[in-house]
Amino acid sequence: MGTKDKIQELENELRKTQYNKATEHHFGVVKARIAKLRDKLEKESAKKKGKGFSVKKSGDATVVLLGFPSVGKSTLLNAITKAQSKTGSYEFTTLDVVPGLLEHNFAKIQVLDIPGIIKGAAAGKGRGKEILSMVRNSDLILILIDSKYPEHYPAILKEIHDAGIRINQHKPDIIIKKKAKGGISIGSTVKLKISRRTVQDILKEMKINNADIVIRSPVDIDMLIDSSIGNRVYMPAITVITKIDAVDSKKREKLIKEIRPDLVVSAEKGEGIYELKEEIFQKLNFIRVFMKEIGKNPDLEEPMIVKRHTTIEGICNRIHRDFVKKFRYAKIWGKGAKFPGQIFLKLDKELVDGDIIEIHVN
Repeated sequence: MGTKDKIQELENELRKTQYNKATEHHFGVVKARIAKLRDKLEKESAKKKGKGFSVKKSGDATVVLLGFPSVGKSTLLNAITKAQSKTGSYEFTTLDVVPGLLEHNFAKIQVLDIPGIIKGAAAGKGRGKEILSMVRNSDLILILIDSKYPEHYPAILKEIHDAGIRINQHKPDIIIKKKAKGGISIGSTVKLKISRRTVQDILKEMKINNADIVIRSPVDIDMLIDSSIGNRVYMPAITVITKIDAVDSKKREKLIKEIRPDLVVSAEKGEGIYELKEEIFQKLNFIRVFMKEIGKNPDLEEPMIVKRHTTIEGICNRIHRDFVKKFRYAKIWGKGAKFPGQIFLKLDKELVDGDIIEIHVN
């Protein structure tokens, strides 16, 4: 029996078993075996080198449009950027990667129209490995679902998951320190959702027989398996139903209730396009910081685009590497200050969207 057949057999076994406290241990062990086999499959396919996609990253972030063929990726790309991606009513219009530039709230965001995904992509079908590799290396995924084919949504989520991509999740706070002997020792700062026996046997299935484990966030079976493998990618995603103008209001309401998308759009009619641009900006966790030279008015025409929680130190590093060493203090105007021009002597002060900062150095 081949690796793929073994995976299928184990997945069928899980589908037939109802999950509860009594079957938790069995679920954990079987899921660990599936993950181990998928990892083996991934390593085997990695040896078979194929022609990949090559696109140079640019702008403040990179967003990929992910969906089945003919979901409307090219039309949407043209609507939110200045790109002229080829569109058509037949499948596989896009056979390569087409980049576009989305400019919104002063941010310059690279948007990539990549070839359509198909079932089995994570296992390599239809250039799936290359497509999902592009997804893993981006900053945000736009999951596009055709309003006429809602069944594509769970299929896309499965391919993303099987490719080791975890969307809209935080990386579990688990430390696994392997050791030469002594078995598995489990420490936890939170109440465990799964039994210690299940934790131990999952790790043993993953060939971790001697280790000190510290669990510092609530975790389930899948999170523990992900942490033991260690090659997972955690990234934000926006789910969008496209071609919403192609269905009536009753169908529209049903789709929204079932899929619960972040947005519905019609690229052809311009519906939801501005809202999508704003959602992309927010999901990328961007803020705008305006720079001010000493004795001059602030530059309100071209802010620095940085991630939320960026500190004064982060701003200094963006300007020049010597600014941190030579830093004296900073003045801040905006929501990040209690009063206009408040002085901050420490580098760990976090900036807020729209803040104006004046940095003083030696």
